[in-house]
Amino acid sequence: MNPADEILDIVDENDEVVGQAPRGEATARRLRHRCVFIEARDPEGRIFVHRRTPTKLVFPSHHDMFVGGVVGAGEACDDAALREAEEELGVPGLPRPERLFTFLYESAEHTWWSYVYRLRCELPVRPQAEEVAWHTFLTDAELERRLPEWTWVPDGLETYHRLRAFRAGEAGSAA
Repeated sequence: MNPADEILDIVDENDEVVGQAPRGEATARRLRHRCVFIEARDPEGRIFVHRRTPTKLVFPSHHDMFVGGVVGAGEACDDAALREAEEELGVPGLPRPERLFTFLYESAEHTWWSYVYRLRCELPVRPQAEEVAWHTFLTDAELERRLPEWTWVPDGLETYHRLRAFRAGEAGSAA
């Protein structure tokens, strides 16, 4: 199936389903839908970072520090997170990603409810060639150094900053 033909649930500002539309139409008409973002770390704690293929419908050839994607019509977000992680990392049988938080992403071109997860990937990755043009694992410090140097997907960059704030809140509440 062409990714543009995938049917998505269209949701309102409260994340309630109000209809359905093909992905291409949802993107073209800025219809709000749902996406999952999974931070995948290797056994050493390094973050999976990749460059998207030039054929991607949204943000082609941009770098990203998350794997993930759209949630299909009627699909549970937790199921979509596992599916997307297994597909993009090329690793079947992963543990279910842990949901951390949700937020509404909005830009002039796009709007979606963003479900943010974390996952520890103990197995070697074999990224999906249709999704991932290049990949590596970076330490947090290495990733921070690359932020001003590389072109990042804007939703992933916003998610990354929100994840850092979330972690700072977790650390502050544990003290």
